[in-house]
Amino acid sequence: MSVTYYFISDLHIGGEEALSVCDFEDELITFLKRLEHEDGNKELVIAGDTFGLWEYMHVKGPEKLNAVIKQFPRIFEAFRSLGKTTKITLIPGNHDYELACYDDCVEILKPYNVHLEQVTSIIREVGGKKIWIEHGMQRDPFNSMPQFGNPFAQPVGFYITTYFVGNAGLYSKLGRYNWLKDLQSVYPNELVPSWLLSNYFYKEMNPILRWLLLPFLLLFGLSVFVYAGAVLEWLGITNTNIFLNNFIFSSLGLVGSLLQLFLIINAVLFVVALIVAVPLFLISRDVRRTLERFNILVDEDNLNVQKEENYLKAARDVFEKDPETVIFIYGHTHQPSLTKLGERVVINTGTWLKRLDHVPARLLYLPGIFVPSYCLNYFKISEADGQIVIDYGIYEKDHGQELDLLQRMLAARAGVDDKEPIPRRTVLGFSEA
Repeated sequence: MSVTYYFISDLHIGGEEALSVCDFEDELITFLKRLEHEDGNKELVIAGDTFGLWEYMHVKGPEKLNAVIKQFPRIFEAFRSLGKTTKITLIPGNHDYELACYDDCVEILKPYNVHLEQVTSIIREVGGKKIWIEHGMQRDPFNSMPQFGNPFAQPVGFYITTYFVGNAGLYSKLGRYNWLKDLQSVYPNELVPSWLLSNYFYKEMNPILRWLLLPFLLLFGLSVFVYAGAVLEWLGITNTNIFLNNFIFSSLGLVGSLLQLFLIINAVLFVVALIVAVPLFLISRDVRRTLERFNILVDEDNLNVQKEENYLKAARDVFEKDPETVIFIYGHTHQPSLTKLGERVVINTGTWLKRLDHVPARLLYLPGIFVPSYCLNYFKISEADGQIVIDYGIYEKDHGQELDLLQRMLAARAGVDDKEPIPRRTVLGFSEA
């Protein structure tokens, strides 16, 4: 009897303090219960980063897994119930790498009917063909394990995650809006500095100071226009006699006087900024070129393309080595996608974490805005009439009103998703061998 497979990944369940809350707990339980009542022979495969074990700073080894179970008993009871009718398979990712290091983790998960395979990749069969499944951290130099299964051989990403994301969970509640916990939702990671600046300006900055600054920022463009026109009139290039004539401001009374004061202050600030800008520009350009040489700073869109290309290359290698493999599945990068390579398919299972899409502010000299959303997605792969059918499903979740009025007004667009939407159904015409 053929098996129907369901694939998800990157749940990142667990962590200390603010990270001990799972935003999508109800939706995940609903998904697991729905699978429980599906007919047929089924397997749920969670392709890594099921748990956020790296996010624990004060618990070690297998006790991290026990800590997750204590935090989320409803989820594990749902696993236990689903496991009576459906095989549940986990493979380790980088954030739950301890699962690969301790055999105790296999035993801890058994009572919940969860089968842990302590390997970097697994193979499943459908319609006489093969599916390659991995988490994908082995393609990422910062998160590739130097000696898989050794708990003392950790990649650079472990230290970054534990001490930055872990501390973010500990200190998030000290902020005005408990936003620091969403650090792990920022992707690519190179956007973290922009995200920190954005949250400081829109959430942490004293509101009085922010609203005092806004008029100067809003009128900055007008100031440049007015004083450029005044310079042109003073040099005799134009004879409009509009900008040097104070009649416009005086006719507006008090409003005109305030506007003129703002313009004068902005002009002074502009001159100072212009003087400082030249050396800062030269220094920043040199720093940027240095970071680009080390591949630390690249364009956001190009960075995503580069990372995706690493996995497409890995998929091509797998397909070439084994022509019977027709589907390559990975996670890790949190960007759901389905890409066709000829008659074969590469799938990124995405994440159930909150997503933060970076959009520019309408006033480009203000910090960008990170728009929240959820994409609680899964892929279903089955065989029907000699064909392999890939179904794509999403559970809707409202992210709430996390942006304040100012952010909503300044956001240039509601979100960023320039990629082609994933089709609800994709059919591969392979007949059973």
